[in-house]
Amino acid sequence: MPSQELLNSYAKLVVQVGANVEAGQPVAITAYVEHAPFVRALVDAAYEAGARYVDVQYADEYVRRELIEHVDEELLDWSPPWHIERLRGIEDRGAAIIVRGHPDLTLFDGLDGDRVGKARPKDLTAFWLRLVNERLVNWTIVACPTEGWAGRIFGEPDVERLWDAVATTVRLDEQDPVSAWTEHVAKLKARAAALNERRFDAIRYRGPGTDLTVGLLPESRWLGADEETAWGRRHCANLPTEEVFTTPDRRRADGTIRSSRPLALNGSVVHDLEFRLEGGRIVDANASSGLEVVLGDLDTDAGARQLGEIALVDGSSRVDRTGITFFETLFDENAASHIAWGQAILWAVEGASELSPEERLEAGISDSATHTDFMVGSPELEIDGLAQDGTAVPILRGTEWQLD
Repeated sequence: MPSQELLNSYAKLVVQVGANVEAGQPVAITAYVEHAPFVRALVDAAYEAGARYVDVQYADEYVRRELIEHVDEELLDWSPPWHIERLRGIEDRGAAIIVRGHPDLTLFDGLDGDRVGKARPKDLTAFWLRLVNERLVNWTIVACPTEGWAGRIFGEPDVERLWDAVATTVRLDEQDPVSAWTEHVAKLKARAAALNERRFDAIRYRGPGTDLTVGLLPESRWLGADEETAWGRRHCANLPTEEVFTTPDRRRADGTIRSSRPLALNGSVVHDLEFRLEGGRIVDANASSGLEVVLGDLDTDAGARQLGEIALVDGSSRVDRTGITFFETLFDENAASHIAWGQAILWAVEGASELSPEERLEAGISDSATHTDFMVGSPELEIDGLAQDGTAVPILRGTEWQLD
């Protein structure tokens, strides 16, 4: 771990800018056991912010490996009901902090990839996605370096180097990180406003191995950086974040798309992922490694093979400028434009919260118990916005933003 001073500064940023913990709130923190020193700093910062109670749940990926190896297949996606009950405790205006940073990305090597892909608590994930989509919690996802994670990135457990990179991406190198984030959020919101003004009908991707058009809903709206709960509490869902994003029409995606970075998924790493889509559905998938894990995730439910998010990131991204492939989606998705299969982001669709689940599907909004981002942005990729008449407007040329 770095100095206690850095841990405290990071924790303060997470609590004040990320989750934006409110006095009197219950706070649920989820992390790996390897993150304990950082979690203790988060707990201290949350109580300093006036939290009523801070509950910490530690996960252990070595324990999860035993589950993948031993349980019957029909139990791989089982959700312990007491884990769901824990989330019910923050359903009424609570806060949540999720800490990422895998302890060992080789841990599941040699296991059946399909079982790895399915080994996720389906009902718990669905419950969490409902809390998020109904904006019932102010939440954030952050990261804590581990030796295993650093080893995957650098070929050696250089945790100090990884901490330096993480600190840079979350602006801890600024004299006043909180003010720096205020300026950054304003920039991303202005970018989202420029996209909303255009009211594009679709987004088109063209590049090596890629020729994909994704339709947007008339009610789709672009968002960036900070979110707002149902009762008006602002928070920043990802630290770092460099994206503007929206929800597409689940019925309108046709063509091929090739990933530009490895995808860390369910404790495994997928390389060279490619999809073919027809009528909004992923109908074919290929990868040089890790395909079974992807297919396991795509088989979660009927909505998993539809698209739930598209997001744009340009070369000004602090994450991209590190030159590091992090093998952690929280970072890699903020280094490059990305797309997600599965659950839609409801608050990116005007009026979606007022619709029933059946009405959402009818309106073209994807519904699933999974939401998985994969990176597509690269210097060779062209991204255009398509107007209703088919006119193409450049948005990104490689890593350069084109819209005013």
